[in-house]
Amino acid sequence: MNAPISDVSSDLTIEVGSASFALHKFPLVSRSGRIRKLLMESKDSKISRLNLSGVPGGPHTFEQAAKFCYGVNIDISLSNIATLRCAAHFLEMNEEYSEKNLESRTEAYLKDTILPSIPNSITVLHHCQNLIPISEDINLVNRIINGIANNACKEQLTSGLSKLEHNFPPKPVETEINSDWWGKSLALLNLDFFQRVLSAVKTKGLRQDIISRILINYAQNALVPVKGSTISDLDMQKKQRVTVETIVSLLPTQSRKSSVPIAFLSSLLKSTIAAGGSTSCRCDLERRIGLQLDQAILEDILIPVNPHGNNHSPLYDTDSVVRIFSMFLNLDEDDVDDDEEDNRRMRNDEGEMVYDFDSPGSPKQSSIIKVSKLLDNYLAEVALDSNLSPSKFTALSELLPDHARVVQDGLYRAVDIFLKVHPNMKDSERYRLCKTIDCQKLTQEACSHAAQNERLPVQMAVQVLYFEQIRLRNAMNGVGGHNQFFFGSINGPNRAGSGAGSGCISPRDNYASVRRENRELKLEVARMRMRLTDLEKDHVTMKQDLVRSHPANRLFKSFTKKLSKLNLLFRFKDGGSKANSDSKLLFQKRRRHSVS
Repeated sequence: MNAPISDVSSDLTIEVGSASFALHKFPLVSRSGRIRKLLMESKDSKISRLNLSGVPGGPHTFEQAAKFCYGVNIDISLSNIATLRCAAHFLEMNEEYSEKNLESRTEAYLKDTILPSIPNSITVLHHCQNLIPISEDINLVNRIINGIANNACKEQLTSGLSKLEHNFPPKPVETEINSDWWGKSLALLNLDFFQRVLSAVKTKGLRQDIISRILINYAQNALVPVKGSTISDLDMQKKQRVTVETIVSLLPTQSRKSSVPIAFLSSLLKSTIAAGGSTSCRCDLERRIGLQLDQAILEDILIPVNPHGNNHSPLYDTDSVVRIFSMFLNLDEDDVDDDEEDNRRMRNDEGEMVYDFDSPGSPKQSSIIKVSKLLDNYLAEVALDSNLSPSKFTALSELLPDHARVVQDGLYRAVDIFLKVHPNMKDSERYRLCKTIDCQKLTQEACSHAAQNERLPVQMAVQVLYFEQIRLRNAMNGVGGHNQFFFGSINGPNRAGSGAGSGCISPRDNYASVRRENRELKLEVARMRMRLTDLEKDHVTMKQDLVRSHPANRLFKSFTKKLSKLNLLFRFKDGGSKANSDSKLLFQKRRRHSVS
């Protein structure tokens, strides 16, 4: 039991939780309307004990409020302002019972110190989390949230005006890069309060790049790094799912020029899959990544799959990647940013010329070329997965249109890796996969490798040699054109046989280079013929073994031998008669000539 505040003997004991306070009725009744009502409503006029359970802040806060009733000056700070304000409401210490009571004192501190400052407001809001529902009932939470939103927008407006006055180039506000930036302190809040603050600042018009930085900072503190593709703890999984879905719902508006980094979107998608997030959340993230796919790197699209206990499932979620790439390829012209729309128009001497949206050199075409390199790298990575089915790998290989890849060496390398890791593929699957490669878009090095690659179907090897022969013939004749573009001119302007570039090389060197390449090609053709000859020999041997293995064929074999002897006999007779007639005719001619 705590000792009484004054020397006068106590006439009232108040219990708050496990603590008891020996106090006096008069100072408490003069300040607290709740204590006054409890004493007046008591049937016992000589009541000496009260139980005040549920005092916000517990015994410590009640002790501060009791001292205030006795006229003792108490210290109000960031750490106790929220509990004192709620305790004043709970004890009804307002102006109705006394002037300059605890409620008006705490309100003055809020208006002067807390609400004008964003960091102070966030600190007090953090303390309000443990004071629900009283802090909500007195509208303290909403007032602090609105104060944060108003001050954030004022800060943004002030920064923009100062830049206009001094004609500064647009730069991120300084508070974004400071170590004590107020956005970082929002990570102290629970998910509900954080969501309400973000919604308020978005409504007030806070810049999207600042909102993105706030979300990234909060996610780094709230989301547990995912190890593997699943979360074993069910409670943790549920918490992660709710957190990531809330963060996704607070992301800025989708656009190709979004302020949200694609690496952050990728990490959210991986967390969503690991936590078993909703389909709508996954689709939202996949669309956002698809809009910015030309900014991605390989790590951003290596999305682990949730195996659901299946040990033979693939390592990566290729279905999600297919949807992401399809989203990028299906972008409408309206999805292109305004700056890209301006760049789509090129002027020449005769007037204005507008090129097609998918034509070479257009903004979308340049993005597609970047995405094609990204997909080739992705294919080479997932090709190492022995559990990946050929149908899914083929679907990935067929994603891009023909004009997306100027050179298909990357695709060929990925297909070759997949064939090496999956040696037991069916011939039909192997043939369909290799059909995705355009042999006319392979460089000379890739063609040389393909011609000797025993993992490829024979049809493809022959096709490679055929197109290489055409290229060499065009190079020797000095003819440019479609095939020459795909085979050589892309590697550099000084490549032999590349049209204008061939003028930079002497005719003798050019001819020697062509002869050398032609010899190499002949060697490859000879190797292919040897391979075909070996295959034919094996085929004949297999047929002979098959015939020998059946006893029923012995009669047919003896009949065949007799028939062949008869044929020889008839041929001999026919040949002999024919020879005699020819000799007689010749003799008659000679004799006729001799007579004449």
